[in-house]
Amino acid sequence: QVQLVESGGGLVQAGGSLRLSCAASGRSFINYAMAWFRQAPGKEREFVTSIRWNGDTYSADAVKGRFTISRDNAKKSIYLQMDNLKPEDTGVYYCAADFGGRGTSLGYQYEYWGQGTQVTVSS
Repeated sequence: QVQLVESGGGLVQAGGSLRLSCAASGRSFINYAMAWFRQAPGKEREFVTSIRWNGDTYSADAVKGRFTISRDNAKKSIYLQMDNLKPEDTGVYYCAADFGGRGTSLGYQYEYWGQGTQVTVSS
């Protein structure tokens, strides 16, 4: 069993930055692909970015060049550095773990999810 706990959300003005963290419990963290998804009010959950065990990353076009995902296997944690934030980045951000290590944009491939952290970007 894996538990994921996100932190670091908050309110920021457009153009600002935030750094999200996700701490994982359980064994074999290094084998997991990890990802960030988000859900805006009234919209479906969407993929943001992912990172595989070897550091390979994959990001949605909407965040390329602005968001950076990273992982620290020793701390069983991943991070999301979000720069040049826009109002459309507002939503609840979820950390997810894929035991199969694929790290795709498909939410159903992720077995474990955190509770989410709210990010609000004001214009």
